[in-house]
Amino acid sequence: MVIVGDSTGNAIDEQNRDEEHALIVAAQADPLVFETLYRRYREPIHRYLLAHLSSVDDAADLTQHVFLKALENLPVYRDRGVPFSAWLFRIARNAAIDRIRSRRPSVDWDRIQEAEQPVEQTTPESEALRNDAMRRFDALVSPLDDDKRDLLSLRFVAGLTTPEIARVLGKSDAAVRVQLSRTLRILKEHHRGQS
Repeated sequence: MVIVGDSTGNAIDEQNRDEEHALIVAAQADPLVFETLYRRYREPIHRYLLAHLSSVDDAADLTQHVFLKALENLPVYRDRGVPFSAWLFRIARNAAIDRIRSRRPSVDWDRIQEAEQPVEQTTPESEALRNDAMRRFDALVSPLDDDKRDLLSLRFVAGLTTPEIARVLGKSDAAVRVQLSRTLRILKEHHRGQS
């Protein structure tokens, strides 16, 4: 869920926040309700992980891991004014960092039962376009350090707003805006230097 701010910066999507809170409470009581949350956030989490991992299979595997970990920890989740999506992205970010650090071999995609694999409504053309976009994104951000690549992935791949990124990273909105601005300026300067 993305909470949209009005011109004064106030959240105007309280109804969705209340709906999400009710879903979380229901999922805490009945884990089968978690499927609704999974469907809502699976694609943004998958896109985020795809930006950090070398293969679609690794991203799909880690997406499942993130949601299993979220389901496992759902009974202790408490809404402390931070959106559920920020909690999920924090889990995804930590999982990606752990995977990259450990370089563990991943589970072969063919060994995962079909019912456990994420279902995507894609065509070969849309898959090719997405793969091309991810290759261009990777090439563009390759000169940056991990933190800057992560910041850009949260913003442009996962589609999070700066307040949402701030919640995921545990930073202030202003700090994220400054860091994002500096990172984009570095990319622009690097790109000019190659022209």
